[in-house]
Parts: sequence; C-alpha cells; structure tokens
Amino acid sequence: MEQMRGIFAIPPTPFTANGELDEQGLRNIIQFCLDSGAHGIVTPVNASEFISLTDEERKTVVRIAVQTADGRIPVVAGVAGTSEEHAVYHARYAREAGADSLIAMPPYVKKAVPDEIVHYYQAIDREAKGLPVWIQNNVPPVGTPMSPPLLARIIGSTASVHYVKEECWPAGHYMTELFALAGDKVKGIQGGMAGRYLIDEYARGACGSMPACEICDVHVQLWELLEAGDERGARDMFNRMLPLLNMEFMYGVSIYKEVLRRRGIIGSTYMRNAGHFPLDAFDRKELDAILRDLQPLFRV
Repeated sequence: MEQMRGIFAIPPTPFTANGELDEQGLRNIIQFCLDSGAHGIVTPVNASEFISLTDEERKTVVRIAVQTADGRIPVVAGVAGTSEEHAVYHARYAREAGADSLIAMPPYVKKAVPDEIVHYYQAIDREAKGLPVWIQNNVPPVGTPMSPPLLARIIGSTASVHYVKEECWPAGHYMTELFALAGDKVKGIQGGMAGRYLIDEYARGACGSMPACEICDVHVQLWELLEAGDERGARDMFNRMLPLLNMEFMYGVSIYKEVLRRRGIIGSTYMRNAGHFPLDAFDRKELDAILRDLQPLFRV
C-alpha cells in the first residue's frame, strides 16, 4: 500500500434525540467526508465518542464506515481496548469487516507500563495480519503519552505497526525525534488536535492530519495548498479556520455535532453523558459569527 497521506477525517458518532445510534446519520457524515475530498476515514476514536459506545455499537460503526466508503478511500478502524484481549477482539472484527488499517491507543482505563504497551501492540500486529497499524499517542485522561524512544521500540518490534498519530505536546518535536530514531521503519506520522499545528507538522515531514470532520472540506483545501507549495495561501486559509478550531478545542464534540447539524448533515446533537460540555446561548452566538466567516470556504 502507498503511504496513507492527506486529511483522514474523523466522523463523530451521531445519536438520535433519545440517545440511540443513528446509523443513517453516520452514513450521511461519512458521505459528507467523501464529498469533501477526505483522503481517509478514521472511526471510532476519541472524536467519535468511542468510550461511550458498546462493543456492538463500535462494530456497527466500523461496518457502516467500510460499507459507505466502499473502497473509495481507506477506512482506519479504531480498535483501542481496555486490555490486549479487548483490542484484539476489535482488531479481528475490523479486519474481517474490510477495514483498510487499524489504529489504537494503549489500554485506556488502567494504564499499562512500557513493556505491557509493547506486548499490546504486538498482539494487535499479529491480529492485523498485514494491515497497516497506527499508534495513537495521546494525552490523559484517555490517552497514555509515549516517548519517541518507546514509539520507535514498538515500531521496531512489529511487522505492521508503522504509522503514528501524534497528539502529545510538543507534537512537532515528537515527530522530529521519532523520524530520527525510527528512520524508514516509520512509514508516516499524522497530527491530530484539529489540525491546529498542521503547517509546522507538514514542514517536519508529517503525511497528513486526523481532525474531526465538521469542516473537512476546509481542512482538505488547507492540505491542498500545502501540497502545492503555497505556504502563504495555506497560512491565510489556516487563519480563517482558527476561530472555529479554538472553539472546538474548548468544547470538542459539542462543536463537531452542532456544526454538522447546521450544515444539514445530522438532525440531532445528542451526546451521551461522558464529560462533554453543552453549548449555551453565548456559545451559539459566537458560533454564528464564526460560521458566517467560514461559509465562503465550504465546498459541500
């Protein structure tokens, strides 16, 4: 497989107004990502509220993503588990369902020590049976920060764990160190954190970014400018995006879903009770102004 490169969009998991998984809403979101020019789909992960999903719902999300993408762009299935066995369970399902790649954080309830983390990724690697595997390096409370030497150790001890989504601070420094340590064994590193650091990450050799998808069409335009060598245009585009990315940093899933609702892609912004902050009247007024400024950039 060629290097996975570009904007790998993360769909939030939509729910109906009474909290049930909205399967048609998820299809709509993934189709929106396709129409926006996304280069890949990543789900279910943090921006997908995966910790609030049952195991059966996680499997449903993967199945719908694979079916809706229909081979047009790669689907990276989130398979993080509370244990090695739990992650292998999800990795097996994702592989059998037709996912193109897998991504996992280390165990996310009781945190593992470095040797356990290495064994955890080795187990996922065995179950992947050749599918590319991403390490998601993220901060607490859900993530477990891993140093570049530990990431290089995992990559060096597995056959298919050769990609990293880097979300620890300072992400750019981690990327540069990992490239130096792992060399050609790391096939690609993408950033996260809504793409707020993508311009710097691109200069360091990042092969893309994995942001939430509510302005996927705008993220894709930013990536296209970078790939075209138009740094001035990329900076101008980023500066127009930044107010929404800042608000997203504060409120997370609330913003993803509210923007998707306003864009006519989902009908409900329901979030399960997992530590999210709902928007109030002041937030909605600010979002009105931000979206008015962004509207001319929307392709979909």
